[in-house]
Amino acid sequence: MATVNASASIIRPRIQHPLLSSSSFLPFAPALVKLPTQSSSPFALASSTTRTSHILRSKSYVAKKELPEEELELNLGENRETLLYSFSPLSLLYVAALLPGAGAVRSVFGPFVELVKSWNLPDWLVHWGHPGNMAVVLFAMGGYGTYLGFRIRYSDDVEEKAKAKDLHPKLLAGMFFFFALGATGGITSLLTSDIPIFESPHAVTGVIGLALLTVQTLLPTLFEDNPGLRNVHGILGSGIMTLFLIHAALGLQLGLSY
Repeated sequence: MATVNASASIIRPRIQHPLLSSSSFLPFAPALVKLPTQSSSPFALASSTTRTSHILRSKSYVAKKELPEEELELNLGENRETLLYSFSPLSLLYVAALLPGAGAVRSVFGPFVELVKSWNLPDWLVHWGHPGNMAVVLFAMGGYGTYLGFRIRYSDDVEEKAKAKDLHPKLLAGMFFFFALGATGGITSLLTSDIPIFESPHAVTGVIGLALLTVQTLLPTLFEDNPGLRNVHGILGSGIMTLFLIHAALGLQLGLSY
């Protein structure tokens, strides 16, 4: 028996377990040693663990090796699947079909346009007067009004919240009024320069923005019966401000085009 163990230790490579020090080796072969069911020897535990890990690795390797290449490629293809979503703002141009005819608007604004032309105003004033006024309304009244709306929701100061509740609706109502009035100024500016109206994304986004502002103005009257509409009011208000920022950029592009 001693001869068998000695020859096995010479033929088999020595196994080093990570739990032992770098200078500790097991002078026996796991294949030739019969381990008891319950053993307090740490060497037996280490040998059993090492052999089990070798068996598991071997089975894993065989299973992976026997897997067909087509199935491997299929699995890789499924893991690499990516979904992309996009939105094109050009679809807003279809809303232009709902706008009144340009001929009808020209006939209504005709006398006032001729009056403005008779004043011999500077070209830069006629060209950039509407954009300048609307930029002030958007950033001063709309921007500060939006800030007050967020303070109403998130401020812990009772006095600050009371002042915001008083000023917020006034500023946004003023923005609505001046935007509606400014739309007539924009139409007049285009007609005095003989530029087509209602044929640009700027006009479409302006009409959509005014319609959404109308809905936004009516929502606070429903807060008592449905408090959840406060969240809708805040989200819609942020969306309207974003829309008007896009509207301003489109207006600048239109102004630079002629």
